[in-house]
Amino acid sequence: MPDDDAFTESDFDPPPHLMSPEDPAEYDAWVRASVEAAIASPGPGIPHDVVIARMQAILDRYKSQT
Repeated sequence: MPDDDAFTESDFDPPPHLMSPEDPAEYDAWVRASVEAAIASPGPGIPHDVVIARMQAILDRYKSQT
């Protein structure tokens, strides 16, 4: 079984030049390109239960820091 804690918060961060909301159009373009690339990827998908477990691990880690 894959590591349930394989995602990190940085996996979801846009490139540094898009971290600011000053240019929503550029950020939107980055998100759309990321989604298009994921859809076009020939690799195997990640099962829903694995994604949920990984995300829960991130949330739990965040909650324990606050």
